[in-house]
Parts: sequence; C-alpha cells; structure tokens
Amino acid sequence: MQAFDYLQRSGLLSEYGDISTDIDLHCRALMDYLTTARGDVRWQFQVPELGEGGACSLFGQLATEPYSLLPILGGDTPATQHALSKLSAIASYYQQHSGQDWFGIYQARPNVAGEPVLVKLAYYGAASRAEFPLNSEFAKISNNSTVGLSGQARVINSVADYLAAGGEYYTCDPKVQAEACLPLFDQSGKIAGIVDAEHFQQAIFTPAAMALLVAVCLIVPEYLP
Repeated sequence: MQAFDYLQRSGLLSEYGDISTDIDLHCRALMDYLTTARGDVRWQFQVPELGEGGACSLFGQLATEPYSLLPILGGDTPATQHALSKLSAIASYYQQHSGQDWFGIYQARPNVAGEPVLVKLAYYGAASRAEFPLNSEFAKISNNSTVGLSGQARVINSVADYLAAGGEYYTCDPKVQAEACLPLFDQSGKIAGIVDAEHFQQAIFTPAAMALLVAVCLIVPEYLP
C-alpha cells in the first residue's frame, strides 16, 4: 500500500494532510535498517491481572503466569522466529527514533478458543494486556479494538480532553496522556492488526511524529507471522 493510500484509507489525510514524502523517507530508512537488524524474540511476557469480568487491566498488579505466544502462533517455527525477530527490531527502531513511552504491534487472529482478538507480538514499555477482544462490544471501551474493526485511525493528543468530552478509554497506564492507534493492512487491503503508541505528555502526535508511525504501519505487515 502506498503512503497516500494509507493516509486516505485510515482517515489520517483529513487531519494531517499529505505527508507522503516524509513517510516514504522513513520507510526507506526503516527498510535499510531491517536488512541486517535482528530483535530479541520474546515468546513470553508479563501481563497485568484482569479486573472483574476480564474487561479491564489492574495497573501495577501482574498476573502470576506470564502470557505465552506459543499457543496462538502454533508453536515455535523458524518462520515465526524470523517474523518476531523483525517485529522486535521494528519496535526497537521506533523507540530509538520516536521518543514515545510505549509502543506495541498487534496482529488480528483467532485465539486458542477460536475468538477473534488482537494479540501483542512485540512491544516496549510497561507490562500491558496481551489480547484485546476484537468485537463490537469490547470496542465500546477500547480504541485498539475499535481501530482493529474499523480500519480508521484514532489519535488522541489529550486523554484528559477526550474523556471530558465523553469518550470511552481503556486505561492500561494512568500516566498516558496521548495515544495514537493506527491500523495495519495486508496486501489485499484487509485489516491485519494495529499499532499503538503512547506518551506521557500531551500534544505529541504532530505531522512529523505521524509520518514515522505511518511508515512503521506500512512495513510491519510484511513481517506478520
């Protein structure tokens, strides 16, 4: 997918204008980096305890058992190892160049119960939920699920203002003041997942910041397992 097509399809064009030139520059730099870069593969990671009914995360309270990607990805294979390594490298690159406090890459796929979810494959930052239900009910409280269903980006430069205006927000970390949740599209144009970036300051998602994040969104689908 070309940068302009992504901006148009995700709904970002009206808010940020045609930033395709900057996106293309970031894409080339990221692809050059990925020719040799390898990231650390994490098959398991700590996750927060879920609240009553499993709807929300209890920040600061970690579950006893870590989350394992092995069941949902069908085991450890060379192809999956390669995919996770590249996704981890992308997360590292984004951390180095963005200054964002939290970032995650999620793929849309069925979980072990056959339910559609967004599963976190690579990230940096504080422990966070591993799976987000991908259904209309959960989307009422979750930007991740909303974007994963609609393919429309959601950028919140002030969480406080968003909540004051009546917006629903799934709080993983109360320090987060701004969030950008963007869709991933496969070669056919189908929604393949999302990326989520968060910052502890407001008004951080400028056109320049979004150009880098969109570039990541254009590259990530090539490496999804």
